[in-house]
Amino acid sequence: MALFNPSRDQVRQFFFDAWAKLQQQQALSEIEALAVDVMQTHPEYHHVLNAPERYRDQSYFPEMGETNPFLHMSLHLSVLEQVSIDQPPGIKAAYHSLWRQHGDAVEAQHVLMECLAEAIWQAQRSGAGLDAQTYIDSIQAKEKG
Repeated sequence: MALFNPSRDQVRQFFFDAWAKLQQQQALSEIEALAVDVMQTHPEYHHVLNAPERYRDQSYFPEMGETNPFLHMSLHLSVLEQVSIDQPPGIKAAYHSLWRQHGDAVEAQHVLMECLAEAIWQAQRSGAGLDAQTYIDSIQAKEKG
């Protein structure tokens, strides 16, 4: 089974296109509407979204303290999708618990994103697939404080 695996350029174009559609008051697909919701919670990225010609090929270096806005927004979409289908099982309940703890949905998403990024990094480092149980255990540890 092939998974949806867009290229870096496709991901960036998706965000630029959804943002442009919002600005032009065009109809958005469900995923574009969700992406726009994420984009609107991050005004610090609006200058990037407003200048695709400048940022389409921009490199970001975490080791230099740079955050890749496209990766960040993509992780938001990933965790929101996981929560919507409760995969891995238990993530939906953990998300709502974190939301209550932090009093903020976006902050709860950031906690999940931190766990997801760590799980992806571990999977890449080990050459194995993402360990869903380790991922959910990490989330539950954050949930418990």
